[in-house]
Amino acid sequence: DCLGTPIVYSPVKADLTGNIKKIRAVYDSNPTKFKTLQNILEVEKEMHGSAWPKTGATLALMWLKRGLKFMLVLLQSISDGERDEEHPNLIRVNAIKAYEISLKKYHGWMLQKLFTGSVYALPYKSDLLKALEKGKEVKEEESIEKIHQFLARATPILDAIYEMYTRMNAELSYKA
Repeated sequence: DCLGTPIVYSPVKADLTGNIKKIRAVYDSNPTKFKTLQNILEVEKEMHGSAWPKTGATLALMWLKRGLKFMLVLLQSISDGERDEEHPNLIRVNAIKAYEISLKKYHGWMLQKLFTGSVYALPYKSDLLKALEKGKEVKEEESIEKIHQFLARATPILDAIYEMYTRMNAELSYKA
């Protein structure tokens, strides 16, 4: 909801939400067996055989981690002060950087073009920061400090998920 125009970003939100629901459904089916994300991947690898990792919660988590990486790189870029000097309240530069690092190599030509067009519907940085503060008026410096704190906690978790995918040879490189 922080990314502005609902009609433009509703498919992205639906995709992220759908991936979370798929992972959650597997966990909920047997919380003892699926205590961790690694447990889910290990059990699915055994269950699905040669179809793994192209199926189930393993595939959902793969796309979720990529989407989360996009968000973390976007927030990191904003908090690092990277911006278009001619338009400092726009976050296109940050979003393009995040896309290049996290998602572009997994998207085919059509999705890449859709992303390029969608950056024009992104909110202003001030509106994004206000949305992250749940509508409260907060100084930009305070919001940026909260982003730094969030990134310090979230980045190692996401890094661990990426490392797990590498270690388990679960990463797929096909284009969507």
